[in-house]
Amino acid sequence: MELRQLRYFVAVAEDLHFGRAAQRMHVVQPAVSQQIARLEREFGLQLLDRTSRTVRLTDAGERLLSEARKVLAAADHAKAVASQLATAGTRFLRIGTSPGLAATLESALDALSRLAPGLRTELDGRPAHDQLAAVRRGELDLALVRAAPADPDLRTIELWQEQVYVAVPTSHPAAGQPAVRLEQLADLPLRLPEPGCDRLLGDLVLGACRRAGFEPRTGRPVSSVTNALVEIGSGVGEWTAIYADAERGSAPRKVAVLPIDPPLTAPVALVVPVTQTSTCVAALYEAFRPHAPAAAGLPEPNGQPEPTGQPEPTGLPEPVGAAVGSAQGAADG
Repeated sequence: MELRQLRYFVAVAEDLHFGRAAQRMHVVQPAVSQQIARLEREFGLQLLDRTSRTVRLTDAGERLLSEARKVLAAADHAKAVASQLATAGTRFLRIGTSPGLAATLESALDALSRLAPGLRTELDGRPAHDQLAAVRRGELDLALVRAAPADPDLRTIELWQEQVYVAVPTSHPAAGQPAVRLEQLADLPLRLPEPGCDRLLGDLVLGACRRAGFEPRTGRPVSSVTNALVEIGSGVGEWTAIYADAERGSAPRKVAVLPIDPPLTAPVALVVPVTQTSTCVAALYEAFRPHAPAAAGLPEPNGQPEPTGQPEPTGLPEPVGAAVGSAQGAADG
């Protein structure tokens, strides 16, 4: 299948006339007829009913028309992006980041720079839920976040699962246990992140408490994990939740940081627009996934197959120049 065959098909479907479609495409009518016939043979479908007086779409043609328009729109966009990149000379990748993921991000950016020499990155540390909205609006090209909720306009590519821990005063009866059940903390106020800091973690922990059978009493919101741990260690009788890599090594001596039983984990994922191509997603996955924390010890992400067998990535997400080679090839078609 060639893009020009789809263009001819769309033109005929819109005009319902081979002659007018040929004029619009600046070719002779036999060329249009020949290419559509080849397309029908390749698909094994009749797309148009033709008589000496009329042309109309078959049911299969109606269904293909909307898909053909999407393919052509994507190809036109890729051609425009490739043209912009050729003019600009420099590619930018705007990435939303989250605390505690710097090592993974640094290694992944090294991998991406090898895929696209000359790549420049702009990192954005706004709260995770704001990052998702920014990706949706096109202000960010992707975000590396934890516990991203489902969104019909976004595609979430899970990289690994990160364990969530609780921090309690060492005076609490659960402090000496190897792990704590959330219901054991039902009598203590829960310190959740301020909504403007990490609403996604707050939603994750609240949901886990409700599944454990209680609605937690909430204390003063957390704006600084370090300060909250010091306050909890001072004996005020509160608890909070933190990610595995957040402050565990530097927790105050009067604070016990414990895993949850059963384990509570948050997916760490790349979030990109749902319109992103599979080639671009494969390139990003290959750059980020090998740099997941080796100590995670958790299974492969559910529902996210390894990109084995994908086309060799030629770059980065299309808004910033990924798959430029593929885009230019499509434009040539």
